[in-house]
Amino acid sequence: MERTNMADSRLPLEWIAASLRRERARTGLSLSELAKRAGIAKSTLSQLEAGGGNPSVETLWALGVALGVPFSALVEPPVPSVQVIRAGQGPTVASEKAEYAATLLSASPPGARRDIYHLRAEPGAVRESEPHIPGSVEHLIVSTGRLKAGPVAETVELAAGDYMTYRGDVPHSYEALAPGTTFVLVMQHM
Repeated sequence: MERTNMADSRLPLEWIAASLRRERARTGLSLSELAKRAGIAKSTLSQLEAGGGNPSVETLWALGVALGVPFSALVEPPVPSVQVIRAGQGPTVASEKAEYAATLLSASPPGARRDIYHLRAEPGAVRESEPHIPGSVEHLIVSTGRLKAGPVAETVELAAGDYMTYRGDVPHSYEALAPGTTFVLVMQHM
């Protein structure tokens, strides 16, 4: 499977652009300072805020951490009163380093701090994740296939139906061990 096919419903860049501008204004950070904190080029950030580019999971996570907000705050669309996300649809962002794509299913509403994702991964490269904002906890349930996941020094092999929880504010990884591996990830922010 080509990486471009994993994200059939591409994330609208205008959502990302508006979210980045909103969050950067909220924090009072300059374009240069945010780019420096996130470890990305200022030109890349400028392009994203203008609604251009093709941001990866890694870039958006780095920006979320630098802004002190969950990943979902940068990619969530405006939400109607009734929301249905059909299988294979929804805002999806692909990794640039592994056959891995994250689809946001539900962002944390005001007063609650959790996000829900449906993820697809294929065997090959390991998806390494930098620590998320302090206090993050990840809960995952494997739907299909087999997955090796968890904090870098404590990864565990999981099969369909298995549940796991661990700190998300430490380096961790996900590795598909079987083709067509899917899982649900609930990210809890304390």
